[in-house]
Amino acid sequence: MGFHEIAGALCRSLTAKKDGPSLYDVCDPVLLNYRGGDAHLGKFYRTALRNPALRPLLRRTGLPALKDPARLAALRAALVAARDKATPDWAAIGAPIAALMDDLDIHHPAPPAAAVPARPPAMTEIDKVIRTTGAHLLRSFGKNGFIPTYAAFNLLGDADMGGREMLMALTGLNARGYKNSTLLFSLARVFIAHSPARALINPPWRGIAEPMWEPVQIRHRSAYYDAFFTEALLSLVETGLASSDQAAVARRAISEMVAFCLKTSAEEVPSHDGSTVKVITALAPGRHPRFSRFFAQIKQDLGFGIYVPDCDTTACAFSAATQAGSDDPILEQPLLDFYRGYQVRSGANEPVVTVPLNDHIDYEGGVVTWIDNLNGDRPYGNDLDPTLNLDILEVSFRNLARWKVIETPQRLETVHRIIAFQKNLVESGAFKNPRSHIYYLPELYSAYFGRCYAAFVALPLAAQRVIDPENIFALIRARVLGYVTTELIAHEMNAFDAALALMALAHLNAEVSTFTPALHCIVQSLSEGGRHGPYKAYEWNKMKTPTRILVGGPEVTSAFVLMGLALARKRMATS
Repeated sequence: MGFHEIAGALCRSLTAKKDGPSLYDVCDPVLLNYRGGDAHLGKFYRTALRNPALRPLLRRTGLPALKDPARLAALRAALVAARDKATPDWAAIGAPIAALMDDLDIHHPAPPAAAVPARPPAMTEIDKVIRTTGAHLLRSFGKNGFIPTYAAFNLLGDADMGGREMLMALTGLNARGYKNSTLLFSLARVFIAHSPARALINPPWRGIAEPMWEPVQIRHRSAYYDAFFTEALLSLVETGLASSDQAAVARRAISEMVAFCLKTSAEEVPSHDGSTVKVITALAPGRHPRFSRFFAQIKQDLGFGIYVPDCDTTACAFSAATQAGSDDPILEQPLLDFYRGYQVRSGANEPVVTVPLNDHIDYEGGVVTWIDNLNGDRPYGNDLDPTLNLDILEVSFRNLARWKVIETPQRLETVHRIIAFQKNLVESGAFKNPRSHIYYLPELYSAYFGRCYAAFVALPLAAQRVIDPENIFALIRARVLGYVTTELIAHEMNAFDAALALMALAHLNAEVSTFTPALHCIVQSLSEGGRHGPYKAYEWNKMKTPTRILVGGPEVTSAFVLMGLALARKRMATS
């Protein structure tokens, strides 16, 4: 948005004619000041929704539907029940809000078709971008002592979260604070969707992955991010384009990030056979996530105080450490034995998926996301993401001999069932539907399948035949390549989209000629990030609840651009 568009949207928000009760008319009488009941609900309301930045934008937005006294009373009664009941009926509480969410009119991006450039950029231009993004990552590591990632809220919410899904979340999440935030963010979405402020909160963008708009982005560190920064710096060293000094700094950064993943972020959790296993937590304790003091307090106030380990962070951290040549004893644990306990079996443990936002797909054989800690906490309930399951396959292929996967029937069966889950997803075409993915986009699923496929084809042929006797990987490869070539790169992209497309195309051994649109997009977008880095921050992954929370950053974009270009360059040099 340009300055005049921003000014116009701001002016319309501040001067809109109010038609019905506003968010604050609804909530102030029951949530602004009260004694007893759940204190967090009121604190969340005052901190997140009644803050000095948001209130002026929404105070003149009224809902005509709430001019009906009965509907307004029912909505307030639901908020009172959430506030006062020791064990609220969350389905009943959410119902009045769900009824207001039918016309949010939020859609996934649909980029227009784009012309295909005649020829790829010169190799010198590609090398320049690799050097620039590599230097950005190393500079950030030197400045911060780690490579940061950022979180940002989109208060309009996610296109896949309607009233039905909101009720799923309210009844399936465990932590009361997380239910509170989901309830109130959902209510706020209704008003934002009908406000001129919508254009400020959710401006349009180019491509698929959403840019992370300024000014509020929360810097932090996680083992999940360090794992992928490790892979990016390994790519930089492998290209041979780093100077000797840069290569030395990259190797030190890799060593420190692997240690952060496997030592700082490790915690013991109970396994389903009664033993304990070391896994990798989403956010390490204490000072390690590197939140500022201000945001650490805000995080606590908003109900995000408890973090538990997850299967994806564990898989990606183990994979990055394996690629970096680590011999840490933690890697000797055959994770497949542990993951087997979190694997869905139809009719047996399907209720383990308590937040089934993507219930149109068949969960059979998939592994869920969140891991119970030693206290039994699972604040987010549990869900099942297809991309996470690719990461489990990928780390299992990299550790096939170490974990004796083929020699152990139970481990091999776990792998076969995950592959069957992926086959069902791809054969149905559901992998292309954003609703199928809890934390990612279809384009990222495609890139991560490429990463998984590369680990698979690096195995001896005899091992490949045992793991995939039905040639399912060939089937998935064809479908994913079809999506990337005929849909993703045939339409307008941003730099992050293009990097993911390149990762998929290069890993899946696509024709080098198909790289051209993505290469041009990346080269032409260089310097778009201004003072923050070579590229803007884009959506890498997200939370759909309690509202749409994006995770990414300028460094993340640099990392994925670097990995995509390194893979493409290697293929182009040998074609």
